[in-house]
Amino acid sequence: MSVISVPQAFNEEELYVDVRSVFGQPLLLKCEGFNFAGSIKLKAAAEMVASAERDGSLTADSVLVESSSGNLGVALSMIAASKGYRFVCVTDSRCNLATRLMMEALGSEVHVVSGQEANGGFLGARMEYVRRMCADDDRCVWLSQYSNPANWRAHYLTTAPQIARSFPELDVLFVGAGTTGTLMGCARFFRTWHRPVRIVAVDSVGSVAFGGPPGRRMIPGLGMSMRPPLLDESYVDEVVRVEEADAIRACRRLARHGFLFGGSTGTVASGATGWLAEHEAGQDLTAVAVAPDLGERYLDTVYQDNWVQDLYGEDPLSDPRPGDEGDRMRREAFSRTPEAR
Repeated sequence: MSVISVPQAFNEEELYVDVRSVFGQPLLLKCEGFNFAGSIKLKAAAEMVASAERDGSLTADSVLVESSSGNLGVALSMIAASKGYRFVCVTDSRCNLATRLMMEALGSEVHVVSGQEANGGFLGARMEYVRRMCADDDRCVWLSQYSNPANWRAHYLTTAPQIARSFPELDVLFVGAGTTGTLMGCARFFRTWHRPVRIVAVDSVGSVAFGGPPGRRMIPGLGMSMRPPLLDESYVDEVVRVEEADAIRACRRLARHGFLFGGSTGTVASGATGWLAEHEAGQDLTAVAVAPDLGERYLDTVYQDNWVQDLYGEDPLSDPRPGDEGDRMRREAFSRTPEAR
């Protein structure tokens, strides 16, 4: 039995879903959505707030501000409510309505930027708004998930060790790339582990995190319109890029088997199963993918037929055979010398 007094004290760490019967590949999804924030962002939020409290930058009179496409905003809203902080989340039009309403229900203020920076997209516009807030009010404390080392440290201390305890013979780990906090924390941990683990980053097509041309991205969560300051590519063995249509297809395939996951999880699942199919992974391979979120906040987007048809056409609504998810993915492999590993 668990008895808690603050919401951030609970997080289910040992739940994995075997999706072999869904995709025909030997993959386990580490479910990070079973906490009161509903996503893996609870870990980063808790560590960043705790770090700011320890160094004295966050006090009772402070106003927490952060740029977020949704999930981190919910996590910070929850923690701010439990600790008595005022919190302002700056987001954009891609943020799901349910997510905005959830933040407001928790007592947070939500500002939705309407435009895009010429080179930075929605993210650039959000960050500029936050900078102006901090310049106008010295009570504002910007945690900056994009450059805060507490972001990756949260996963170095929690996510990665838990995976290691559960799977001491882990062969490959798939991690979605947004701010790259989860990716960098896990990759740093497994770099010094007792056996080599292949780290595969999963990014969205249109994201410039690992280079490449920018493009339209409508599903919040993964992908960046700038290079993530936290990213160190020397820790990454390969990058898999996933079309949003394939992420939607993976979400819907999982839902037809009773698992309602979010867009970020669909992206990671699609990338991971495509990689496994391409590499003809044997059934004895131990492969884990981090599933960041659940699907309730995507009911009016990823799981809404009209929204999908308007943006992506009929194709994502089809029911592919296992393994088809990887057919249209664009991959970029990073060659690593033994020394780099």
